[in-house]
Amino acid sequence: MAPLPILKWPDPRLSTVCDPVAPGEDLAGLIADMFQTMYAAPGRGLAAPQVGVLKRLFVMDCTWKEGEGSPLALINPRLLERSDTIETGEEGCLSIPGITTAIDRPDWVVVAWTGPDGAQHARRFEGFEARCAQHEMDHLDGIVTLQHLDGAARAEAEARYAAARA
Repeated sequence: MAPLPILKWPDPRLSTVCDPVAPGEDLAGLIADMFQTMYAAPGRGLAAPQVGVLKRLFVMDCTWKEGEGSPLALINPRLLERSDTIETGEEGCLSIPGITTAIDRPDWVVVAWTGPDGAQHARRFEGFEARCAQHEMDHLDGIVTLQHLDGAARAEAEARYAAARA
């Protein structure tokens, strides 16, 4: 296991729609490396394209910073349902370090995915876990948080990002 380099915006790979993971594809090493990278960053979610792997896979652990962790690896995740209630929340991104942005998202979602062992799962995520899952699923579709902002808010966020990188 080794931490992987995290791509930074505007790397074009972060704008690429990822390919599905093939059935039976061995991802154990990549998943272990992604968890190690996420924890070291320190983040709560990390999508494969953020480490240059253009596959539909992400890892998340929304509780590890508060104590006991709840790590999940989601392969080929699919959004099945979403709330009609929209909440605004601050989001950071390991690929856009140094800033957060206010993003509107449904307050709960139901996601189906394949686990690393090949088992099928479906779960309703609420609150911060819902926000994290949606954020990571966006990465699989080549979308970063900046793309959720209107023109003025995006320009302001990009200026803050440029200043943070300087």
